[in-house]
Amino acid sequence: MTQDLVILSPEKTVLTYRLAGLGSRAIAQLVDLLIVIALIFGIGMLLALTIGSIDQGIYVGMLLLTSILGPFAYFILFEGLWNGQTPGKRAAGIRVHMADGTPVTMLASIGRNLLRAADFLPSFYFLGLLAIFTNPKAQRLGDLIADTVVCVEWRPDRMAMPAPHSVGVHAFESAVGDLRGMTIEEYNALRRLCDRYPELPPEVRNSLMQEVFMPITQRRKIPMQQNVHPIYIAEATVMKYGRQHGLL
Repeated sequence: MTQDLVILSPEKTVLTYRLAGLGSRAIAQLVDLLIVIALIFGIGMLLALTIGSIDQGIYVGMLLLTSILGPFAYFILFEGLWNGQTPGKRAAGIRVHMADGTPVTMLASIGRNLLRAADFLPSFYFLGLLAIFTNPKAQRLGDLIADTVVCVEWRPDRMAMPAPHSVGVHAFESAVGDLRGMTIEEYNALRRLCDRYPELPPEVRNSLMQEVFMPITQRRKIPMQQNVHPIYIAEATVMKYGRQHGLL
């Protein structure tokens, strides 16, 4: 099952993502399952040493609670905080995205993972497989509810990986000028570009930089820096504008 997901981005550029197949998803699930079992076993041993010798009832209750809630917490937190990947997904080279190609949100991670149990009904992952095979985006039930997809991860080069722009002060903020006249629409377009940039193929990166960022630099008189990749200037612009307008 090899499918491509074609998306028209807000910048009017066609983006193509390769949907993850059953093989890579199964590998990711197996790796994550082994990690979850190891974590639960480790927590159980720790509880046995700290609580088990004092109160057997509390120990059993906490062990059951960990065994039930632990797997949900594992998938929700990793996917929500690690840009759509768990250790298993990272090992298999796949990642969860929103269906429009943007990074998965924490709310979507919660939604898609709380419905994991439903995929196993009535048994042997029947509903999950049925959903994957009967919709064009290969979405299981949780994906359908959360509007997410699982895609093969692009392996971008590391020469132009942008820095996170949610906290701190970017090293090139002082070089972008006062950004006088920059609009919220320009900020939103540029931030979307920076968010997606690490996962885009090189030809799409170059196209979007020319179509989205370069016109902004000309209108707002943002100078380019010698031997500095434009994406870093774009990041600095996003961070400075966001800080000036309380958007960070």
